[in-house]
Amino acid sequence: MMQKTPRTVTSPKKFIIGSNLLGQLHEYIKDFGTNAVLLCDEFILDRVKKEALPNVQLSGLSGVAEQFQYECTDAEIKRIIAVIEKQSANIIVGIGGGKTLDTAKAVAYYKKIPVIIVPTIASTDAPCTALAVIYKKNGEFDRYLFLPQNPDVVIADTSIICQAPARFFAAGVGDALATYFEARACYAVDGINLVLKKPSRTGLGLAQLCYQVLQENVACAMDAVRNQIVTPALEQVIEATIYLSGVGAEAGGLAAAHAINNGMSAVADLHKAQHGEKVAFGLLVQLVLENAPQHEIEAVVDIIKTVGLPLTLKDMGLTKFVEAEWRKVAEIACDPEDTMGNMPKKVTVEEVYAAIVAANSLAERYCAKGC
Repeated sequence: MMQKTPRTVTSPKKFIIGSNLLGQLHEYIKDFGTNAVLLCDEFILDRVKKEALPNVQLSGLSGVAEQFQYECTDAEIKRIIAVIEKQSANIIVGIGGGKTLDTAKAVAYYKKIPVIIVPTIASTDAPCTALAVIYKKNGEFDRYLFLPQNPDVVIADTSIICQAPARFFAAGVGDALATYFEARACYAVDGINLVLKKPSRTGLGLAQLCYQVLQENVACAMDAVRNQIVTPALEQVIEATIYLSGVGAEAGGLAAAHAINNGMSAVADLHKAQHGEKVAFGLLVQLVLENAPQHEIEAVVDIIKTVGLPLTLKDMGLTKFVEAEWRKVAEIACDPEDTMGNMPKKVTVEEVYAAIVAANSLAERYCAKGC
């Protein structure tokens, strides 16, 4: 008898959210290891050396800080593995943006060691997932690396995240905004989620809660980010963008929005666009493909405009719309290995290309009303 694919809910062992947690990092390292490599983004490196490493060493642990080299590639993963081996480290801590965190997760997987994740920006839901996105050296999307488990600990230090540029925080909202709509599509067709199992009702529920939290708090959260302060609204949105979006997407599944994002990696003009900015546009494309109700489109556009995300491709950095280039985007998005197959009906490359054009036109129409 054929075995039925099970449904899943997967998440980090611990999710910690609060202010001024960087200096307490040793408290979480000691639960999983004794010798840590702290992989850091450039801007946070000095702060890690001043606030985290002294306490790591005072608590009887060993640790070194290593600067991340900007892109999650196979070459960078191998470089950090060499650092781990030289240090004889038995745990890795990723401190930074999504690519830094994905690199730390990939290294932990290949070395079979625990990983602690400390996002410095809430720009994606990458921190909580059992997934790393690997890129080519030229910045194009290469592949998903599916991991056997989620990070051991995810620490969201709101006092750090609130100081990040508002654009990065807005990008996290854009990424999280798609979570419910993609999970809804995947659940409707009993598709495949991010751990290659069937989506669960719990995953869909977490994704729906993510959308609800954004609707209720996003305007006030942006006020906090623009003033670099921590408020209850900010904390709730961080919980949504990092935890609810990550766990909801992983258990609920992705669909067109992220597939479009992956296709857009082929457009050179958009290489500087944030992941969440491209996902938000991908969500507009998905809503066009679904012929979604007007009230849903308007609710999504309202959140995009509230947080200051770019609506149109021009706003995102596109200097000229080249048809052949965007047909390539549609082709990549429809790759059988990507998540376009989780849409409620099978779509063709031609239909996806048409939806891209229509979504951009829709965005321009809403911008004309006042972005």
